Amino acid sequence: MTPELALTRLWQLAHGDPGALARVAVTGQDPTLPSTFHVGTLAAATIAAAGLAAAECHRLRTGVAQRVDVSVRDALVAFRSERYLRVDDGPPPELRHPVTGFYATRDGRWVQLHANFPHHLHGILDVLGCGAGRDEVAAAIRTWDGATLDTALAEAGLCAALIRTPDEWAAHDQARALASLPLFEIERIGEAPVEAIGRGEPDQPLAGVRVLDLTRIIAGPVAGRTLASHGAQTLLVNGPHLPNIASLVIDNGRGKRSTWIDLREAAGVAALRDLTRNADVFLQAYRPDALAARGFSPQALAELRPGIVCVSVSAYGHAGPWSKRRGFDSLVQSASGIASQEQHAAQADGPRHLPCQALDHATGYLAAFGAMIALARRTPRDGRGKLARAAVARADGALAAIARGGAGRSARAGFHA
Repeated sequence: MTPELALTRLWQLAHGDPGALARVAVTGQDPTLPSTFHVGTLAAATIAAAGLAAAECHRLRTGVAQRVDVSVRDALVAFRSERYLRVDDGPPPELRHPVTGFYATRDGRWVQLHANFPHHLHGILDVLGCGAGRDEVAAAIRTWDGATLDTALAEAGLCAALIRTPDEWAAHDQARALASLPLFEIERIGEAPVEAIGRGEPDQPLAGVRVLDLTRIIAGPVAGRTLASHGAQTLLVNGPHLPNIASLVIDNGRGKRSTWIDLREAAGVAALRDLTRNADVFLQAYRPDALAARGFSPQALAELRPGIVCVSVSAYGHAGPWSKRRGFDSLVQSASGIASQEQHAAQADGPRHLPCQALDHATGYLAAFGAMIALARRTPRDGRGKLARAAVARADGALAAIARGGAGRSARAGFHA
């Protein structure tokens, strides 16, 4: 599938003006990076979709139509942005803890551990009953069957994944739940008066749009960064007690202001409520229902600020048995069959990941795309607030649908409304 066709399907899912597609030009094509997947196609399509949504916001505000030009090569640079970051004229510290990675199990399977945050590392070591050396971890894991360890770590609220084949994933209950969901969703929430996309003179598509960004790591922050790049006033809100990775904060913090709010305290909840009353977009990547417990469900937000656009980013989606499971891009690749496919394509001895965090970045651009489409719909014909959802595991479906050179699952699998 070409980037142009992938973009067309994304635009159709959003019920965008078909005539707008004529104002988009994509140059370059896959293969680009060393992968069995056409990652450049996914990058160009999702970035072009976000760019076209921004252009439509600009057209609605000014009457002026703009062109959108996307290079597949440049899109891939954006998908690998954290790798090109320089700090004090050198590379940033390594993102991954040495324990993070693939391990062979007693029954001949593989599992992936994700131990980049201290509390995840310590939790994994407690379950395994071993020290923090990689050899110690490997020896402990060889005493477990893969599926049993995967379940034990997930039940402990930790981050891991059994390496599955595409067929194993397709038969999994979570994959079935995701298959019933669209690539992204935009739902109406609450009633609201008609209002413009943003405030003031629209010198940029999202000038005057106020965004609260309650996300960390890559997918959600890329969404907030994208909105900021189109002129939105974006405030990054994190808790002082929550771990983060400094280089990712730098890379994905471009164009944002930032603050700390502790939602464990009543004063913090009150502060976020005050900010929300003046916001246009509320972007969050907490596990499903985590913010609702603090009084920030989409419905509560719509009552607090009628007309708000709520954007929710998650690992495995809001439906299915894994909806509350912790996850990251690499774990979704492992669970969904991508790491297995990359291993077999490369004839490698063990699982392999994609050459970039493609699912995270694609999800981020799709979340920003959904936010801008929702903002554009705050018109006289539909003045309600909106809830936009995107999941990293749904980006896996898009990758299989649009970016694997004609192989893999049906192209229709990743694209339905």
